[in-house]
Amino acid sequence: MVTQSEPIVRRKLSDEVFARLKRMIESGELQPGDEMPSERTLMERFEVGRPTIREAMQALANMGLVEISHGERAKVLKLTAHSLMRQVDVAAKIMLAGSSDSLEHLKSARIFFERGMVREAATRAKPADIAALEETLARQKDCLGDSEAFINADMAFHTQIARISGNPIYTAVSEAMLGWLKEYHTEMLIWTGKENFTLSEHAEIIDCIRSGDPGEAEQAMIKHLERSRALYVLKARADG
Repeated sequence: MVTQSEPIVRRKLSDEVFARLKRMIESGELQPGDEMPSERTLMERFEVGRPTIREAMQALANMGLVEISHGERAKVLKLTAHSLMRQVDVAAKIMLAGSSDSLEHLKSARIFFERGMVREAATRAKPADIAALEETLARQKDCLGDSEAFINADMAFHTQIARISGNPIYTAVSEAMLGWLKEYHTEMLIWTGKENFTLSEHAEIIDCIRSGDPGEAEQAMIKHLERSRALYVLKARADG
């Protein structure tokens, strides 16, 4: 027996239009690459105004389901690991910006993740993969004195290790985590006078991957990331 009221909440028109358009994509009625129906067609089909259609389309774009270009019809996007990670990107950055605990959890998750990635790389890396890592390390050396370029090369190095797995989800997760750390906590990636430590540790990681020893590669990665983590904690305490 129901003992309390259960009011029915009326949905916004744009929410209903969004749900219907989303079903059209999920059912395959609209395929990746297809153009969405024109605004006028949708207005007539759903008997709503232009602002409602535009709000619903923007919601689809925010979910990574469609791409909106000025002067053109929106197109249905193919869902990929990268587009899925983009859906949580804004929320993740807000969470990290407002919580030191969340940052610590992310740092721990990154170490756990990269331990597995470098072990995978040590068992799967081909000569071309090693060459790509060495090329990125050389580029990073050339970026000494340019913090932005140095950090970008650092991120590329770690993402390349994840890419060796051949699993696009791993690559997308790597890029996402590094991007979150860079935007809100760039000090984790670079410290004045510490860049040469990063370069030597990257070289050691490459050597371990080249030798095909997962255990040694994992230990080299742990040493690298824990050193970075420890420096970040000391810097934060000094600032405080």
